[in-house]
Amino acid sequence: MAAFRCARGGLRRVLLIGLAVVAWQSAAPPARATAPTDAPSQKGYWLVASDGSVFGFGDAGDYGSAGGTHLAKPIVGMAATPTGHGYWLVASDGGIFGYGDAGYYGSAGGIHLAQPIVGMSATPTGHGYWLVASDGGIFGYGDAGYYGSKGSGRHKKQIVGILATRTGHGYSLVASDGTVASYGDASFRNTHAYSKAIIGLALTPTGQGAWLAANDGTVATQGDAPPYASPPAGTANRTMVGIAGL
Repeated sequence: MAAFRCARGGLRRVLLIGLAVVAWQSAAPPARATAPTDAPSQKGYWLVASDGSVFGFGDAGDYGSAGGTHLAKPIVGMAATPTGHGYWLVASDGGIFGYGDAGYYGSAGGIHLAQPIVGMSATPTGHGYWLVASDGGIFGYGDAGYYGSKGSGRHKKQIVGILATRTGHGYSLVASDGTVASYGDASFRNTHAYSKAIIGLALTPTGQGAWLAANDGTVATQGDAPPYASPPAGTANRTMVGIAGL
């Protein structure tokens, strides 16, 4: 009888320990999700043509284009998402076309513009973007803030693009000769005039270099920007209008 009571007591203790373990596991917080490992390589850029065709260089992927579709107005620029897994195209009337993981936050399509849109740039969060007109006017959407514009008359050449800082607290307006004027916390000060008319500029991840694109698809490099073969195949009858870096 004593042996039976001892065994029964041991069984009771095992059951109690087992219940405690189950309760502890139920109360334990869920395992922490690991961060995604498919971050962009940041080695490359896209060029976009006026018909909406997109050309990738380096590690820039293909997420679609407006090439071959009817457009009310020509494409004039593009911007990449922070992940590098998508991009926006913008038309001269301010219409926005998103591809990959590019979200929609508004557009200038349907409103009267004093001058046509010529370029765009995304915020670091990917939850907004700026559009810029040829006279330097700025249009912000989503979480894109306003930090100034060409109103002060700082630009002698026509504006062809906008380049946001990595903090999202400033941007530079790019002129057709490759020079820029900066607003907010933008510090890039390219004063070198390019021999060809520039249609856009993209900074390297370090901010210590830049790609300057011309409408024939050729791209000049500065600083630590690596060169890629250009112009791309299929551009013989196309005019390049914008560039976006990873």
